[in-house]
Amino acid sequence: MEKILEILEGIIPEEDFENCETLIDDHILDSFGILSLVSELEEEFDIEISPAELIPANFNSAKALHAMVERLQNE
Repeated sequence: MEKILEILEGIIPEEDFENCETLIDDHILDSFGILSLVSELEEEFDIEISPAELIPANFNSAKALHAMVERLQNE
């Protein structure tokens, strides 16, 4: 989870990612941010995030991102 928070803070430094549950809903994370995030997550965790995974539920919070990364690592 810590590495995911570091990646998020690198993309948008001024946000409280530990407590925010509406990154997509509140437009905090835009399409460019999502593309950057996907790229960094794939590289850092050696996973492949398919287009089917690109849904708001997977990107609305750091916790949701963490759950997605763990699930993809276990596949």
